[in-house]
Formats: sequence, C-alpha cells, structure tokens
Amino acid sequence: MKTVLITGAGGGIGEQTSLYFAKNNWIVVATLLHFTEANKFNDIPNIHCYEMDVTSSESISKATQTILEKHPKIDTIINNAGMGYRSFVELSEDEKINTIVNVNWLGVVKICRAFIPTFRAQKFGQFINITSVAGLVNLPLGNFYHSTKQAVESFSECMAYELADFNISVSTVQFGNAPTSFQKNVTKCAKTEICSYNKLMEKISYLLEKKSGKNCNLPNQIVEKLYDIAENPNKNFRRYTIGFDANLMRVLRRTLGYKIFNFIIRKFTLK
Repeated sequence: MKTVLITGAGGGIGEQTSLYFAKNNWIVVATLLHFTEANKFNDIPNIHCYEMDVTSSESISKATQTILEKHPKIDTIINNAGMGYRSFVELSEDEKINTIVNVNWLGVVKICRAFIPTFRAQKFGQFINITSVAGLVNLPLGNFYHSTKQAVESFSECMAYELADFNISVSTVQFGNAPTSFQKNVTKCAKTEICSYNKLMEKISYLLEKKSGKNCNLPNQIVEKLYDIAENPNKNFRRYTIGFDANLMRVLRRTLGYKIFNFIIRKFTLK
C-alpha cells in the first residue's frame, strides 16, 4: 500500500481527501492542528492521525520523527493546510499577516524541508502543494492570501529543479471557491469609518460566498484529481487547475492580457 501525508486534514478539502485516499486503499497520515479533530477518523483503520502545527518548526520536527518511526516510507505529501485573511492594506495587523504567511507559505516550505531527506534516501517521492486560483490571478482584497499562494507557486517551481535528480516530483494545484468551511473561517478586518472600504468588503464577501455555494461538485473534482496526480506522478513540474472558475480565470488572464482582464475584474467587483 502507498502512503500519503496530508496536512490540515481536520476539515474541508483535507478531511475529504483523507477519506478518499483511505477508501482507495492508501495509508493516510493525517496531520491535525489539534488531536481532538481525529475523532472523525476513529473507525477508519488506514488513517493515522498526528498532531502538527505547520507554523512551528519544533512541532514539525517532533511530528516528523514520530511519523517516520511508524511510517518509514512516504510516497506523497499533500501540503493542504491553509487559511484566509481578507483585509485592506491600511487596516492590516502584524499578527494576522504573520499568521497567514506562516501557515500558507512557510508551512509548505518547512514541511518540504522536513521530508526531502526521506524522499532522497528512498529515491522517490512527490510533493503536491495546494495553492488556489489566487496563485494565478489577483482579485480585490486578496492582498495577503493571493501573495502567499503565489509565493508557493514560485517556491514549488524553483524546488522542482533542485529535486529533479532524486526522482522527486513537485506539482501545484489551483482551484476556486469550494463549498467548505474555508470561507466561513476567513479572518476579516473589522468595519471602519471609511465607507468605501465597508462597501467593498461586503461586496467581495458576498460574491465569494455566493460563488462557493454554486460550486457544489468542486470538492469531489478536487479530491479525485489529487488522487489521480498521486497515482501518476509527473517527472516534470506541473500546475494543475481544477474547476470551471479557476480554468476560466487562467484562460482569460492569459488570452486577454493584463489591461482587459483588469478592466473586467474592476467592472464586476468595484461597481
């Protein structure tokens, strides 16, 4: 049986991906921020849960040692843990900026750093780093979320070059708003006396939540594609885009050019 390690497996896409891989006879190493989240996997013998805080080098080191003692061979790592922060630059807070950077970008960096030696020693391995359509295009109020996801895109592509000689594949996966708990858990800045900011926050939040509600089948598409990528590692670096929204954005940005694409975004979000 193959083994996959999935970060942020306590809910949303991480939870669904863990269940799907387990159903298809993979051993799943599910890392959770809090071990209390493991209850949902109690009756599934091939899902093994470990507590890990991807923002803490100490937590990652401790969990990695424990995981490798019990699962010395890891085939695939899916860096799924992530969070959102929707704020205006002027109103942003240091603590919240540090948190999203530590989770969305540095968390991926540290997990990869921790497991590369294992992949090199066994002469194979695969990193699947989940980004977002936010890693492809820029939308209003995405200052911090988008920049961390684009950082993961650049990091992953660069890392793929240095790991090519060791039979370690690297890929990224982008998708749009899925009907999970993610949007509900996005941290937002508080209302302010600046009316323009309040109106824009309300509009963007409404549009994203509305779009998430329509993408009912997207979670299934995502987990099925992640499974397919894991089963068929690509030797070369690949970006995979899942779902109508993400593919549409990718094509529009590429074919229309920045000026026209920017005009469309402004028309649908700022007016």
